[in-house]
Amino acid sequence: MSFGKGHHLHLIDGSAFIFRAYHALPPLTRKSDGLPVGAVAGFCNMLWKMIEENTGPDAPTHAAVIFDKGSHTFRNDLYPAYKGNRPELPEDLRLQMPLTREATRAFNIACEEMEGFEADDIIATLACQARRSGGRVTIISSDKDLMQLVGEGVEMF
Repeated sequence: MSFGKGHHLHLIDGSAFIFRAYHALPPLTRKSDGLPVGAVAGFCNMLWKMIEENTGPDAPTHAAVIFDKGSHTFRNDLYPAYKGNRPELPEDLRLQMPLTREATRAFNIACEEMEGFEADDIIATLACQARRSGGRVTIISSDKDLMQLVGEGVEMF
């Protein structure tokens, strides 16, 4: 499917969604094997709510959830201390990361990530490409760095 004038793209910061869900909800484990799933459940609830609230004439024609691929990015090559003070990902959250990708695909929403890049890099690239194609973009993220993209054809929620 092509993208252009009259199309509306939702770019969802999946990494921000999963962190928000992880810190907002109490731990929850799957009874069958004890795998932590609380953040995944919260992520799914947030994604479902976003889908339900975006119907009608202004609904997106395209949507993608964008994730961070890993901890090392091109910025680490340029500046080795980049985000060097960030704590490691908690183990119970790390175990849930693959499940968020599976859940996104189960919602029939594109799931994107790229080695060496953060989610906000991918979101910025896709938003600029969509704007150049004549479409509209809604970025759904709490990452304030993405605010610099807001302007003609790009909004942030």
